[in-house]
Amino acid sequence: GFEPDAPTLAAKMEMPEDKVRKIMKIAKEPISMETPIGDDDDSHLGDFIEDTNNTAPIEAAMQAGLRDVVKDILDSLTPREAKVLRMRFGIEMSTDHTLEEVGKQFDVTRERIRQIEAKAIRKLKHPSRSDKLRTYLDNL
Repeated sequence: GFEPDAPTLAAKMEMPEDKVRKIMKIAKEPISMETPIGDDDDSHLGDFIEDTNNTAPIEAAMQAGLRDVVKDILDSLTPREAKVLRMRFGIEMSTDHTLEEVGKQFDVTRERIRQIEAKAIRKLKHPSRSDKLRTYLDNL
């Protein structure tokens, strides 16, 4: 494609060429985010531009709810099982851990940690626990 010139746009839009030139000039000029919008001076252009770096309120609420449900479900396990899963999957931590790392923490073999993890996951699959997460899975 190419960028059409003012006469071409004016003809296609059935507008005067000078008006098209003004619009094109405005479109190229930077506009302050503090530019007042409307009759009141309490609204600014920046108020209407979405901040894509922030989480949407509904998403933040869903994440908080999911965090609470995961905490409740993990708290329903034995403290050891909960700690193993938290470490293995990095829940409420900055990183996940290997079987070996978790084993050292508990002073047991990595095979024993694998067994504890497998038992805990079997418990989590029970409907009494897994149904609490169903709402969040259905919304993905």
